[in-house]
Amino acid sequence: MADAGGADQLANLHLDEVTGEKVSKSELKKRQKQRQQEEKKREKAAAAPAKPKAEKAVSAEEEESQLTPNQYYEIRCGKIQKLRQTKTPNPYPHKFNVTTDLRDFLQRYESIKTGEHLKDVEVRVGGRIYTKRVSGTKLVFYDIRAEGVKVQVMCQAQEVAGDVPFEQQHEHLRRGDIIGIIGYPGRTAPRNRPEGELSIFAREIILLTPCLHQIPSEHYGFKDQEQRYRQRYLDLIMNDQSRNVFVTRSKMISYIRRFFDEKDFVEVETPMMNAIAGGATAKPFVTHHNDLDMNLFMRVAPELYLKMLIVGGLERVYELGRQFRNEGIDLTHNPEFTTCEFYMAYADVYDVMNITEDLVSGLVKHVTGSYQTTFHTQTGEEYHVNWEKPWKRIDMIDALEKACGEKFPPGEELHTTATNDFLKRMLKKTKVECTPPQTNARMLDKLVGEFIEETCINPTFITGHPQMMSPLAKYHRERPGLCERFEAFVCKKEIVNAYTELNDPFDQRLRFEEQARQKDQGDDEAQMIDENFCTSLEFGLPPTGGWGMGIDRLVMFLTDHYSIKEVLAFPFMKEEANQGKDKKPAAEVVGIKPQVEEGIRESSADAPPFELVDHELYSAQVAHVRRP
Repeated sequence: MADAGGADQLANLHLDEVTGEKVSKSELKKRQKQRQQEEKKREKAAAAPAKPKAEKAVSAEEEESQLTPNQYYEIRCGKIQKLRQTKTPNPYPHKFNVTTDLRDFLQRYESIKTGEHLKDVEVRVGGRIYTKRVSGTKLVFYDIRAEGVKVQVMCQAQEVAGDVPFEQQHEHLRRGDIIGIIGYPGRTAPRNRPEGELSIFAREIILLTPCLHQIPSEHYGFKDQEQRYRQRYLDLIMNDQSRNVFVTRSKMISYIRRFFDEKDFVEVETPMMNAIAGGATAKPFVTHHNDLDMNLFMRVAPELYLKMLIVGGLERVYELGRQFRNEGIDLTHNPEFTTCEFYMAYADVYDVMNITEDLVSGLVKHVTGSYQTTFHTQTGEEYHVNWEKPWKRIDMIDALEKACGEKFPPGEELHTTATNDFLKRMLKKTKVECTPPQTNARMLDKLVGEFIEETCINPTFITGHPQMMSPLAKYHRERPGLCERFEAFVCKKEIVNAYTELNDPFDQRLRFEEQARQKDQGDDEAQMIDENFCTSLEFGLPPTGGWGMGIDRLVMFLTDHYSIKEVLAFPFMKEEANQGKDKKPAAEVVGIKPQVEEGIRESSADAPPFELVDHELYSAQVAHVRRP
């Protein structure tokens, strides 16, 4: 009976062709009806017009990020021009009262706890916008920088004070703009991390100066080396490391001034243009004085003037300033550079050597906090430098004899033709190249560079120079033919040159004549005879120690930069082929026409746009305005 009942039940089941199952008649009908309803829904949905997808709101900043730099520049210029016309707001206000230094702000309020606000404390700071983050219509975040530090600014609609609504305060602001912030200190209370960020909670934001250009993104930065040198302002905006170099440089110069001032030295200024380029063996720049119709030389060194001041009774003098040398440009040389020179009556080269150790080692300790520094070369070599005194001392001729394996001629013969032949043989033997003119001084200098300078990693004094290499140094008191001079080298580069000054007018005349002979042989760097300086020596120069140091190179070592361009605010650069040709000035972009100034009449159809009415009158007016 049980088997018969089971067979009847199977006979009453029906096949569901969709699933392949056997189901009851009622279940099958239910499934079919449900499928018909679903099919009708699909047909209806297919026939209905497609609904537009809800687009995510895109901020103006995001849209502008897709523009090319030229497109952004032109659009931005147009918007700022409208603000200039409407003054709502004035994009270039005259004044914003800053009462808080951003560095002090970060130190003073570092202890504020998460979620704590000091609403009774008003802070007024100025800074440049680095990032802008918009969160809806009621909340905006900025990261601003000033004085080398960064702080977050949080702007909420409910905190707005003043007459300008929240949206109008922020709609014109972009990355790179300089703004003034009025607000109070506090620390945010984020939901996704336990500790908030010290911030300024803004009550009012004021545009102080707009930036018309797109600044590089923080992600990619501003890394192009050549453009960093050409646009140093943008480099300083984007790269804190560059800013730190120039802050360090300033500290070094301040320390040097303080060092000499405390030793009763007098800081002086001497001429930049001279009738004779003297004081150093270097090729000068030539300029022209129109009124006197005479050529002048940009100074290669202030040495002769400083020694004339010693003659006059200023017994301790120093000068920090620019020198100009018309020589090659490379990683360690720039046509204009900064030096410090001092001259001290009644001192000699050994006194100056001690002063050098005291000054430089103390400077390094002051700036870096240690006597140990690290320097990396262009090829990746790493030098660990110990600046602590005393420094190593190397005798030039002794070291060259060891390197060449031969005895050099005695000092009093180093200037002779026989020595010239000997030095040429040494160059050939050691495979050292010396381009013409192959004077004795140049060939010796090449050998020193190859065999002595290359060993000087830690600060090292090279002493015992031949007289014919040093036309302004006094002869050695014990070694004929040599002079009392030293050069200080660090990381294979010279940083200091010093000597006991030559104060014998008879000897000085002979030295200058030897330099003139070298110039006749084709050495453009040899010095000319300075008659005025020779005359000053005849009035009596006391025994004097003199010294010169390259500031730029020392900054390179202490900031770990192998290129001098990194430590010069505006290094010399070759002119770009298309400089300025593709870029319109902002005034031209927005159609501003130049105004006619006094002394200039409007152009006619055939005349140039600006034509001087009276050239001499105009020059006199300009001179009157510019000169006190």
